[in-house]
Amino acid sequence: MSTGLARSALRGHRPAFVGTFVAALFAATVVSASTTLLLSTSAHGLSARARTEMSMHGIGDMAVVMLIGSIYMSIFVIASTMGTAVAQQQREFALVRAIGARPRQVRRAVVVQAVAAAVPAAGAGFLLGGGLLSRVWFTGLVDHGLVPAEVPYRFTWWALPVCLAVAVVTSALAAFLASLRFSVLRPARALAEASAGRRGLGKVRAPLGVLAVAGGGVLSLALARQSSDDAAQASFLVLLLFCVGTGLLGPKVVGPAARLVSAPARGFGGSARLAMLNVRSQPRRFSAAVVPLVLVTGFGLTKVAMHTTAAHYTGSAGSAGEVWLDYFGTGLYAGFAAIAAANTLAMISFERRRDIALLRVVGTLPRQVRAMAAWEAGIVAATALALGAVVALATLAPMLAAAFGSWIPFLPWPTALAVTGGTLALTLLATGIPVRAALRRRAIRTLATS
Repeated sequence: MSTGLARSALRGHRPAFVGTFVAALFAATVVSASTTLLLSTSAHGLSARARTEMSMHGIGDMAVVMLIGSIYMSIFVIASTMGTAVAQQQREFALVRAIGARPRQVRRAVVVQAVAAAVPAAGAGFLLGGGLLSRVWFTGLVDHGLVPAEVPYRFTWWALPVCLAVAVVTSALAAFLASLRFSVLRPARALAEASAGRRGLGKVRAPLGVLAVAGGGVLSLALARQSSDDAAQASFLVLLLFCVGTGLLGPKVVGPAARLVSAPARGFGGSARLAMLNVRSQPRRFSAAVVPLVLVTGFGLTKVAMHTTAAHYTGSAGSAGEVWLDYFGTGLYAGFAAIAAANTLAMISFERRRDIALLRVVGTLPRQVRAMAAWEAGIVAATALALGAVVALATLAPMLAAAFGSWIPFLPWPTALAVTGGTLALTLLATGIPVRAALRRRAIRTLATS
């Protein structure tokens, strides 16, 4: 029965399957690249001078940190995608629970979906990461003097089992956790929750969220007493704690922020007001998209502002090679979160095709629907930017105050505009493409088949 449930879900919710595949593909690509780089820069067969030079730059440690970080981020990204996918299938799962399906069968069906997407994604990610990304990464390390030119690039098949293990295990774990609570609900409550949505955060989630935010604040203050290099390296953990806390608190944080950000929209016409009402009335749905964007903006602003602030006060952002390496890693982690955000926004937009059809039946013009979707994307982007800026400031402020005597980071306007424009473009594309696809289909046909 579990296999049949999985097949039915894959046919009826293709965007969820595609979203899981894309998330697992990106994760496998980075894991493959990190593994290949780790083996390419191992000390085996190298001269003492080359080993000493790479050890001085911490290349081996960097590859290990990137591998561990990419595994962690793959869990985060796939869990975010699977959480949205399971939420969209709650009605179907509630119905099969009502006719006798057991909780373990529902959980198994969700896990089968995730693994079905993860296995081909791992194979494709191995080729992209081991054959392309790792070579670009390795070439950059050599060009910036971080790896001696005598060190050869080595493609390795050992990255394939690592990719398979990480993709399958993380996908199965994320799917299991995403389906755990809903699978044990009584059928009547599951049906009610599928229709009206869940209220509250739960007895465990809210305290854990508060604990994560408090832990991030305490660690940030503690890092203010460390050296600038140690503080910069550990800031990633502070940032993750704040982002995990934001993710756990979810609607309780995103909802008020969205209400504040969307308030000016009421003065820009009917489409803007409808978008404002949609975002305000469904904080749980939109928080799933906002949280990964908070990670993108928070992480990017933190890492970039560290170097730009140092350059502003001291005239130097640091060693050119170490700065390049930091930005390269920032781009990879930001890519993880951007994939999660785009997947979630696209799945949300696709699942709203019935709502769009209803709007068209009552006389709403296609351009008005597109305008509403664009306003929603703008509100989501603005909310994520506001929360991301708060996270970055909370991460940086104590360290900057200790290092430079001022807690205000310096961020050049071109950089700030690039972050803002990139976030807005991501939300517009991820929201607009599914909406345009829904508008191309006849409204009556959509209502009849959904």
